[in-house]
Amino acid sequence: MAKAARKSFDFEQALAELEGLVNRLEQADLSLEESLQTFERGIELTRRCQQALTAAEQRVEQLVEKNGRTEAVPFDADAGD
Repeated sequence: MAKAARKSFDFEQALAELEGLVNRLEQADLSLEESLQTFERGIELTRRCQQALTAAEQRVEQLVEKNGRTEAVPFDADAGD
């Protein structure tokens, strides 16, 4: 069941929701209870996003092969330029 939940996780949607939560908190017009609930949801989303990023990083490392064996190679965003 946990695998199905992970597959349905939408990283971009979670980031957009997280951004919305930050904006709500910055407006400072929430009650203490609303602020705490918003913060808790933000923490939950942050953790799930971090898990998704870690899983993606592990998949990339598995796909990078050199001399017939898999090696961890750091991502270089400027390498394509």
